[in-house]
Amino acid sequence: MPVAYSTDLRTRVIDAWTAKEGTQAQLAERFKVSQSFVKRVLRRYRSSGQTEAKPRGATLAPTIDGETLKLVQGWIERKPDIHLDELCEQLEVHQGIKVSQPTMCRAVQRLRMPRKKNTVRE
Repeated sequence: MPVAYSTDLRTRVIDAWTAKEGTQAQLAERFKVSQSFVKRVLRRYRSSGQTEAKPRGATLAPTIDGETLKLVQGWIERKPDIHLDELCEQLEVHQGIKVSQPTMCRAVQRLRMPRKKNTVRE
């Protein structure tokens, strides 16, 4: 995964720009970075005065965990052939939490419980 440029490099680019040591293109060539990086660093510095990189996104905590996960486990144990959409509906009715089918699928996978699916056969 790519890593942000250091604060030291960002500060040197800004210092060189404020000292009028060259154009943005010349600074990009001098510091061996892209011209778009220089533009973004200078834009951020002008607008907010910040030189450090923006914080990267954090991973989200699971929507279904703890007691809610145990509740879902109980529903599956009582009715092994329950469908994901039924689990989603029950969760919304009992807990007031509305989740999508993929979210419910990830929760069931975390439980490591096999789901028996009854299919209609002709």
